[in-house]
Amino acid sequence: MSIVELLLISLSLAMDALAVSLCKGLSMPKLNLKHALIISAFFGVFQAIMPLIGWLISNSFKSYIEDFDHWIAFGLLLLLGIKMIIDAIKQQDEEASEYKLDFKELTLLAISTSIDALAVGITLAFLGTSLWGAVTCIGVITFVLCFVGVIVGNKIGNQLGIKFQKASTIIGGVVLILIGLKILFQHLGIINF
Repeated sequence: MSIVELLLISLSLAMDALAVSLCKGLSMPKLNLKHALIISAFFGVFQAIMPLIGWLISNSFKSYIEDFDHWIAFGLLLLLGIKMIIDAIKQQDEEASEYKLDFKELTLLAISTSIDALAVGITLAFLGTSLWGAVTCIGVITFVLCFVGVIVGNKIGNQLGIKFQKASTIIGGVVLILIGLKILFQHLGIINF
């Protein structure tokens, strides 16, 4: 696999995590670089770990994983999206300035957006690609894109103003559900992008 192919794979794997990072940035009333780094690190690490796991289990469990991975990703993103929408609707205006990182939610988001990377790891094993080079490339690109995504999402959210924070969070929840549907429909062969 060429470096260009690896970069393209890394970019495509990072797109779901980038979309979620934008949503996380939208829901932050004030940019917190520490939170942006933590969010980016979660997504980058999980995107790097999943191909490693896929490479390790290689072909022996491929058929089992392919049978249900898309359902897991869809279910997690659906539940998190619904939770995000409900939380935004329940949120009081005076709470709008507070933002707390929910590590449980962040872990579930990172897992659900990196399940496709597991299948890529299986493919890497068959192609004889340098595992550590691929894992590093995937992780670093995801980290950088997610960091930028949180910042851009926050800038957009701040330009819209605090009164639109609830709407931004609801939109973020809807985006998570749509990403889950995209993953599900891709694996079912309904869509092909």
